[in-house]
Amino acid sequence: MGKIKQNPFVQKVGFNRIVLCGVLLLLYGFFCVMTQGRFAGTTRILSALNYAYFLGFLSLGVTFVIATGGIDFSIGPVMFCCALVAGYSLTAHGVPMAAAMIISLLVGLVFGVFNGYLVAYWSVPSFITSMASMNIAKGIASVYTKTQSVSWPQASQEGGWYRNLIKVGDIPVGLIVFLAVAVICAVILNKTRIGRYILSLGSNKEAVRLSGVNVKKWEMAAYVICGLLVGISALFYVAAYTTVQPGYGDQYNNEAIAGCVMGGTSMAGGLASISGTVIGVFIIALLQEGILALGLRKDYQLIITGIIVIVAVFSDVVARRRKN
Repeated sequence: MGKIKQNPFVQKVGFNRIVLCGVLLLLYGFFCVMTQGRFAGTTRILSALNYAYFLGFLSLGVTFVIATGGIDFSIGPVMFCCALVAGYSLTAHGVPMAAAMIISLLVGLVFGVFNGYLVAYWSVPSFITSMASMNIAKGIASVYTKTQSVSWPQASQEGGWYRNLIKVGDIPVGLIVFLAVAVICAVILNKTRIGRYILSLGSNKEAVRLSGVNVKKWEMAAYVICGLLVGISALFYVAAYTTVQPGYGDQYNNEAIAGCVMGGTSMAGGLASISGTVIGVFIIALLQEGILALGLRKDYQLIITGIIVIVAVFSDVVARRRKN
């Protein structure tokens, strides 16, 4: 194992990423065999991709937060809040589609600023802040929509062009956009000052503060980035599934965090991998679609996701102990 990790190619690509790609291929092969080839069809692949898009943006966002050593359990409900507020403004108040999409981004940004300000400037634990935001998001969405579900326009209806976010003809636009945003996130996290400070905060926040860096500003920036990506994820969710109901979204928190942690982002902060997060998200999406293809309830996915989180965190703890 040691010789494999020392291989120049493995060191360049990353041992963890290679393992994740292997797991992704094995899962795909397993589901193809278990469904006698039915899983290899285009329908299942497109369905898995639709799930991966919105979940991927959630995971990219929370990667920045976890990199600081924080956590955000509000991303799922905030995504639903963005979709409900923007969708209700569109269907009930006649707001143009472009404006509704901007509203979704703004709602996500507001929650990002709210979370970041409380955590960075008021020193409220991120766990408490995100739990409060989760309830606030659910409450705002329910009050604004009068507890009614909201259905965004179908592709054939007026304003249905927003569904081009997912697919245009045979072109998987959603995959292109998601990967493009992931590249931008990777550049921000690894090649810019904001990314270096975010990772440094997770490694040793006090040392960064003593060096004269405005840690509050950069810590808040991580939550703002997360909020913007959550607003984007809401648009991809409705582009794939159209209808949104108040009071939901919690189930996507663990899946987004699982994809992030599985990809190599440390829950202790200071270490994050955007490319690993992307692969982790595809594994979660493939797992979700594969379980449905086998005729099993989604409950099984919840169990497996929980196990994945425990294993990933345990592996991170063991790796850090060996390093220390």
